Amino acid sequence: MSEETEILIIGGGAIGVCSAYYLNAAGRDVALVDKGDICSGCSYGNGGLVVPSHSIPLSAPGVVSQSLKWMLNPDSPFYIKPRLDRDLISWLWHFRRACNEKHVVRATPVIRAMNMASVALFEEMASLEGMNFGFEKRGTITAYRTEKGLAKAVKDARFLSELGIETRVLDADEMGGLNPGIQIRAIGGIFFPEDAHLVPHRFVRGLAQYVGEKGVRIHKETEVLGFKTSRDRVVAVQTTRGDFRAEQVILAGGSWSHKIAKDLHINLPIQPAKGYSITFKRPDVCPTTPFSLGEAKVGVTPMGDMLRFAGTLELAGLDFSINQRRVQAILKAVPDYFPDLNPDHLEMIEIWCGLRPCTPDGVPFLGRTRAFDML
Repeated sequence: MSEETEILIIGGGAIGVCSAYYLNAAGRDVALVDKGDICSGCSYGNGGLVVPSHSIPLSAPGVVSQSLKWMLNPDSPFYIKPRLDRDLISWLWHFRRACNEKHVVRATPVIRAMNMASVALFEEMASLEGMNFGFEKRGTITAYRTEKGLAKAVKDARFLSELGIETRVLDADEMGGLNPGIQIRAIGGIFFPEDAHLVPHRFVRGLAQYVGEKGVRIHKETEVLGFKTSRDRVVAVQTTRGDFRAEQVILAGGSWSHKIAKDLHINLPIQPAKGYSITFKRPDVCPTTPFSLGEAKVGVTPMGDMLRFAGTLELAGLDFSINQRRVQAILKAVPDYFPDLNPDHLEMIEIWCGLRPCTPDGVPFLGRTRAFDML
């Protein structure tokens, strides 16, 4: 098979499908390829949060020392699988260099602008005919059980407020008032009313179906094998289902983008960051606002008829094995904050892990490469 198109998108996750939507709406001829199914990667089982409140990059002062402590604890929110890997070592070096106040001050407004735009665009797409992906703008609460944790959160909230992100410091009673009927075991928290949440797989798959009906040609089970190039042009994208010729190529392969780009001698310092989620049928007693459990680094998201717990950041390469110890660490953390949410008494739907693409400085790679004028 050989196909010609104006724009070829590599990757069928949230970024790839959204790119297809906006390009198609602009009248462009678009094809999309993915090595698996649509929304088969980290876009499927994540926490479903659209959060301007999470605009401070991971690479911040104090993170390196905290991470070293966490690495000694197999139940911690952060883990690096020990291995001699040049790409990982290089990534860690650049990550360490980015962990400073100057970088945070420079990067946070950029991330904040993208997050605020995302909330508005998700809200816009929720109004499309047939698009029902559980979009709700109820805000989020980050809850803390310790004075130390809350004090650090209040400081960060002041910084975010200066950048135009609305924040409110809540005491225990105020958190309960926003979530009546469920016991919350925390001394206080930060409420971010501009945050939103959705059901991620319903969004990506629903939008893929929408753009498919509008003329975007979607090719599943079509893995990119390499590229044919001529000077500064990509002549063809070679796949397991033949060559694709395009005037423009968009690389939206997530954690695989680094590997795909290597064939073009383009270095994208991306590490796959494994995260886990455990999804249950929504119980009668449940928070109505999504929560982040501050000290535990676990997200609790009500999603329509489901309730999802999500957490951990594990740098273990392209590894899809599920570490039950880390799953149990997430499950054990939830009742510490919500005594009514005992996982043993909930009806489980799925345990999942996915690999989200992680850059050393927390800022995504956007724009054209200098090596090619069409990528």
